[in-house]
Amino acid sequence: MSSTCPGLYCGRTIINESIEGECGVCPRGQRTNIEKICMKCTGSPELYDWLYLGFMAMLPLVLHWFFIEWYSGKKSSSALFQHITALFECTAAAVVTLLLNDPVGQLSIRSCEVKMLSDWYTMLYNPSPDYVTTLHCTQEAVFPLYTIVLIYYAFCLVFMMLLRPLLVKKIACGLGKTDRFKSIYAALYFFPILTVLQAVGGGLLYYAFPYIILVLSLVTLAVYMSASEIQSFKNLVAKKKRLVVLFSHWLLHAYGIISISRLDKLGQDLPLLALVPGPALFYLLTARFTEPNRILSEGGNGH
Repeated sequence: MSSTCPGLYCGRTIINESIEGECGVCPRGQRTNIEKICMKCTGSPELYDWLYLGFMAMLPLVLHWFFIEWYSGKKSSSALFQHITALFECTAAAVVTLLLNDPVGQLSIRSCEVKMLSDWYTMLYNPSPDYVTTLHCTQEAVFPLYTIVLIYYAFCLVFMMLLRPLLVKKIACGLGKTDRFKSIYAALYFFPILTVLQAVGGGLLYYAFPYIILVLSLVTLAVYMSASEIQSFKNLVAKKKRLVVLFSHWLLHAYGIISISRLDKLGQDLPLLALVPGPALFYLLTARFTEPNRILSEGGNGH
């Protein structure tokens, strides 16, 4: 038996304070150290790990709110109650998920340190020492960042199916029989998509999510302000809903900036939050210069 195990993730387990067994996969909640010994992960998630989990937790909530707003209609009085119910569903799912993860019964988790992108795709690094036999060492090296998101999505779906249909049937009287359940049908589509996205692209999302948040929040804010024909501060404050949308996007801007900077150096990173209102202010100051009718009229006059 060789002194060390081949591959990146194969190791030997420790039984009764002695190293025993052949090289193989580490038990869940453990990963190999430099000496290729399976060691229990006892650390806590870093700030960036929590921000990643927060991003993955926000995805179904944001999609719920989008489809509720999309299908509720302007005259429906049930949208607010559905928004609150969706928030409750996702919050309850997050709490239950944390309570069921190790350590059980606590709103905290222990985790393995994420060192590189390959930690998310250990199935691609099963070694073949003799080029014939493959050692299967597929494991969750990023415990529990990979599976905890999938568990959370499952609980979100369960809580939605238990609560939302009853609520919608009782209060969505302003909608037709087919329209009132469309937001639930939409969730039955996007939850499998989110699950596949996490299963296949979890590692890529872990490193890219801060930039995804910034880009999408900027694009959606510009589209919303353009569709709502907001071209001045007076138009912006005319409706409370517009301010809610604006402040929501500002929170996303701040979330993305904090995720990128990780607040390693507070003195240098915190001033970056002053950039949060920048895109909205830039849009309001320049919107009147890019108004399509003005551009067409000036072009017709030969200016």
